[in-house]
Amino acid sequence: MTRIFLTAEWRFLTMLNYEIDPAALASAVPPGTELDLWNGRAYCSVVGFLFLDTRVWGLPVPFHRAFEEVNLRFYVRRRSPEGWRRGVAFVKEIVPRRAIAALARRLYGENYVAMPMRHAVDPDPRFGTEGAVEYGWHGRGEWSRLSARTTGAAALAAAGSETEFITEHYWGYAALGAGGSVEYRVEHPSWNIWQVSSAELRCDAVALYGPRFAEALGRRPSSAFVADGSRVTVHAGCRI
Repeated sequence: MTRIFLTAEWRFLTMLNYEIDPAALASAVPPGTELDLWNGRAYCSVVGFLFLDTRVWGLPVPFHRAFEEVNLRFYVRRRSPEGWRRGVAFVKEIVPRRAIAALARRLYGENYVAMPMRHAVDPDPRFGTEGAVEYGWHGRGEWSRLSARTTGAAALAAAGSETEFITEHYWGYAALGAGGSVEYRVEHPSWNIWQVSSAELRCDAVALYGPRFAEALGRRPSSAFVADGSRVTVHAGCRI
């Protein structure tokens, strides 16, 4: 067992999911892992969510307990003695605080960047009404955004569904500059999911993520949903 690095609540996880050519991901797959496919297809996801009540090594950090994050991630797996560990690898993660970005880059080798950010949840869909969730980030002189409008009541993802595949990954992996990868465990219960009536990603994908992602992110997402979230525990990483 590793030490607990971070605890927080992750809330209103807005996920836009795109089928992508596996060749576009090949060079980004962390050493020691392989792409995790759903029905033979590779996916990447743009995810926006809220960090709340954040604690690092068990301690609250003043002015860094509540903030937004938007990331682009894809799905990998690694064979371990107990079977496959299904996880995510990140292309880029945006947060509003430079200290958070610097700490994540140093400890996990993740590609974190700091930009001004904002969010809106109106009305709160937990009350059983339709709701709108939006995350924005400011770079190159303009605001980009990720948004979705929820509909209906939240429920657990159906077994074997694309939604279950997207949400049920409990490990993180990142390539290390000196070779190898870091692996860390993320613990949380299964989330309830709101379906959405509309979803939008508005950003310069080439400038933000590079040309290999522009084609996939320029299409309509294969799926989109909002997860209610939960308390989350992130364990310290170890080298593999």
